[in-house]
Amino acid sequence: MKQITFIVTIVLFVCCSASNKLKAEPMSEKLYITVNGTTFTATLVDNSSAQALVDALKKAPITYEAHDYGNFEKVGDLGQLFPTNDESITTEPGDLILYQGHNLCIYYDVNTWTFTRLGRIDNATQQELKAALGNGNVSITLSLSEIKTGINDVKSSPATDNRKFDLQGRQISTATVGQIYIENGQKKVKISK
Repeated sequence: MKQITFIVTIVLFVCCSASNKLKAEPMSEKLYITVNGTTFTATLVDNSSAQALVDALKKAPITYEAHDYGNFEKVGDLGQLFPTNDESITTEPGDLILYQGHNLCIYYDVNTWTFTRLGRIDNATQQELKAALGNGNVSITLSLSEIKTGINDVKSSPATDNRKFDLQGRQISTATVGQIYIENGQKKVKISK
């Protein structure tokens, strides 16, 4: 009987240890997420899905279009398939989730489903996430280093100069709703039509 108890104890220990290794241990690599002129950093979990994303990002940044879904996430197709490590998860604002192997979801509210955890945005509140992600469709860029906006030097101009520039430094005639732009040396967001 002691031998059976000992064997059961070892089996449980090995199973529990293996199960804990599947939990979200952080990777040392940081992910940079740029959306509407705001860049967030994220800590990735240590699983084959996050590692495959890092490997893809070592080749080039990934830019994808995301849309609102269910009033709790921005989701979009990454254009390539990554391995999955699905588990039942209840998300929190800031969670990065891989869904069906090719969709990246950035959560700004709570949801419970079976999908793959990739990581979590560092130190961002729900309000900050909602403000940056905006309403409607948005372009999101993932990279392993911070992407510069293209504006290296801002020179002041007279207050009567109402020229507008996008974040890449190109002059624009008008800003679209939700667009971040520079006017009179100040960063602005167009809120309404």
